[in-house]
Amino acid sequence: MIGLSLGHATDRDAEHWLREIVRPLGLPGLIACTHLVQEPYPHVAISLAAAGRSPTGLPAPAPELRDAAGHAAAEHAARRSGRAVFFPGVERLTGTLTVGEVTAVSAIQRVTLLGGPPPEPGTELETRDFVRPLWQDGLLTLVTVPVAGGRVAPFEVPDPTPCCADH
Repeated sequence: MIGLSLGHATDRDAEHWLREIVRPLGLPGLIACTHLVQEPYPHVAISLAAAGRSPTGLPAPAPELRDAAGHAAAEHAARRSGRAVFFPGVERLTGTLTVGEVTAVSAIQRVTLLGGPPPEPGTELETRDFVRPLWQDGLLTLVTVPVAGGRVAPFEVPDPTPCCADH
């Protein structure tokens, strides 16, 4: 387990770094997560876990960001928090799949419905080609919301509208 804190201002910045630097390493079983941290200032830290080996050659965090990096690694290791960007099977989560297919083809262990009972395995899930499960209660969990036609979709949308965008 590795924690990194490079001072990324947003999830988007951290995801870009993961796509450019970490994904090309081809680490088997990679689970790469982002973590919102507050110390020493609000930013996004990263945690990485890979099957069988640790990635090498990654930058070390600056001294003032080491605690944030350690926090991200500890949270991921305990499966308490972290927003998974890369995980086994993520490349198969495109288009519309059933909830049962999502848990069968990826590392996602549980699908929940915000404000309601868990969706049935046969419920269709519109992935929007953007699936970011969270570590919750030790399980990689995809939080969903209802959408038209009795389907569900990930709670997090690919391109959220910034707060106050209309003024």
